[in-house]
Amino acid sequence: MIFLIFLLLFGSNKIPELAKGLGKGLREFKKATDDIKREINDTTGGIAREITESTNDIRKNITDMTGDITRDLNETAGDVTRDLNEAAKDITRNLNETAGDIDKNINEMNKPVNS
Repeated sequence: MIFLIFLLLFGSNKIPELAKGLGKGLREFKKATDDIKREINDTTGGIAREITESTNDIRKNITDMTGDITRDLNETAGDVTRDLNEAAKDITRNLNETAGDIDKNINEMNKPVNS
């Protein structure tokens, strides 16, 4: 039905020219959309690459920082442990000396007095 309307409006000589023009227009439209798609892919590909590089740099920096912090904490923990052990030894030694002094005083108090 549509074909008959075209035939009546444009005649048999104009229909091939119209079809040729329509085909050319569709080809140009397809080419333009492909160019736009390619441009978008190129642009977003660059952005994606930059984001990936930035993310990798951030991960590396975080890893370096956490490594330094962990190392510092381990060193500090070692120092604190060493100091606590030395303090515990000193306290134990002082308690033993004090206990020995108390025992000695108790023994001297329990000795009979010679008159």
